[in-house]
Amino acid sequence: MSNCAIVGINWGDEGKGRMVDLLTRDYDVVVRYQGGGNAGHTVINEKGKFALHLLPSGIFRGGVVNVLGNGVAVDCESLWNELQDVIAQGVSITPENLKISDRASLLLPWHRDLDSLEEARLADKKYGSTKQGIAPFYSDKYQKKTVMAGELLYPEKLWEHLEGILEWKNLTLEKVYGAKPYTMADLRAWVADFGEKIRPFVCDTGAFLRQAQAEKKSILFEAQLGSLRDLDYGIYPYTTSSNAIAAYAPVGSGLPSVRLDEIVGVVKAYSSCVGEGPFTCEWFGPEAEKLREAGNEYGAKTGRPRRVGPIDIVATRYGVQCQGATNIALTKLDVLSYMDKIPVCARYELAGRQTDDFPFPAVLPDAKPVVEYLDGWQCDISGVRRWEDLPQAARRYVEYVEKEIGCRIGYVSVGPERDSIIIR
Repeated sequence: MSNCAIVGINWGDEGKGRMVDLLTRDYDVVVRYQGGGNAGHTVINEKGKFALHLLPSGIFRGGVVNVLGNGVAVDCESLWNELQDVIAQGVSITPENLKISDRASLLLPWHRDLDSLEEARLADKKYGSTKQGIAPFYSDKYQKKTVMAGELLYPEKLWEHLEGILEWKNLTLEKVYGAKPYTMADLRAWVADFGEKIRPFVCDTGAFLRQAQAEKKSILFEAQLGSLRDLDYGIYPYTTSSNAIAAYAPVGSGLPSVRLDEIVGVVKAYSSCVGEGPFTCEWFGPEAEKLREAGNEYGAKTGRPRRVGPIDIVATRYGVQCQGATNIALTKLDVLSYMDKIPVCARYELAGRQTDDFPFPAVLPDAKPVVEYLDGWQCDISGVRRWEDLPQAARRYVEYVEKEIGCRIGYVSVGPERDSIIIR
C-alpha cells in the first residue's frame, strides 16, 4: 500500500490532471479533496480529450474508484452536465466507480449569483473570480449555512433545512445587492433537475475509505489549483477559498487518519497564471503571445488567455516547501523548444535588494524579476521517452530547475498525451 497526493506547485494549471491520469495505473482509489468546478484538469488519453472540473481524473481507469471528498464544493448542476459529457465519449460512470461524500456540502444556485454580484461591486478591485460561486459557497459553509449532499437522502430534512437557509440568504440578495430573491419552488425545481440525478452517487465515503485503508489499497489524492492559490499560503486575497496543499488531503478526503507516503508536485516548465493578482515573472506583448500560443495557454474552464512568463524559481521553491513535495513532475518542457535562450526568473529584487525568499503578499506587487538565461535546444523533443535521449541543453535545464527548487524531478512531460512522459 502507498498513498500519494498530486498537487500544484504554482498558480494552478500545471498539468495535474495528466499526471493523475498517468499514475492511476498504480492506485485503487482516487480522491478529490478540495475545490469546486472553478478550474479544469485537461486529460488526453486513448478515450479522447477531456476538460474535467469536478470529476476526479482517475475516472478513465477501469477498476479505479473515484471519490469526491467532504472538502469539495459539490455543484450538482455542473457535475451532472460534466457526467453526461464524459459518458457521451464512451466512459462508464456508475455508483461503483464514482462516490460522492454524504458530508460534502452542496453549492446552491444563489452562490453563483452572489459571486457575480460581488465581483461587479468590486469593479476594478475584483479578485478575478471565475464566477462559479466558490467563495460564497465556502463562506456559507464556514457559517454553517449550507446543506450536505447526504441530506438528498432524507428529503423532509432537506426541505426543512433549505427553508431556514433561504430566509437568511434572501436578506443578503435583496438588501445588500438588490437582487431577485429565491423561493422554495425554485429550490425544489433545482433539486428535481440536478440533486435527484446525483443522489445515487452519494454515500458514506468515509466508511468506504476506511475499509480501503484496512484492505491496504493504494489511494491517490488529487488537488485543485496550486500552492500560490491556497487560501492560507497563497497570494491572498487573490487565492481560491480552500486549501490546495497536500496537508489538507486527509481532512478534505474524509480519511483524517491517512498518512501520505509521497507528494508529487506538478510544475510547468514555464509559468502561467489565470486570474488576478501579482505575477512577478509576467511577460507582455508579442513575447508573451508567442509563448501562450506555443503552450495553448487558455483556461480549461473559462477559455481565458492565461498570463505567461518564464519559470519562476522563487515562487516554485516556495510552492515546493508549502506542499512538502517529495517528487516533481515537470510538464510542457516541449513547449520551450522554439527558444534559442531559455529565460528563468532566478530571484526577485525587492526594496533595492535581491532575494531568494517569496515575499509577504502585501509587498509582492513591488517585486521585480531577476532573469538569467540557459541555452535552448531548438529541436522537437515530443517523441523522446528516455532521459538520455533528451538534448543535453534540455537535460541541463531540468537539472538546473531541480537544483534550484530543492526537490528531485522524477517525471518530465514532453506532450499532453498520457504516454508523452520521461520517467527518470
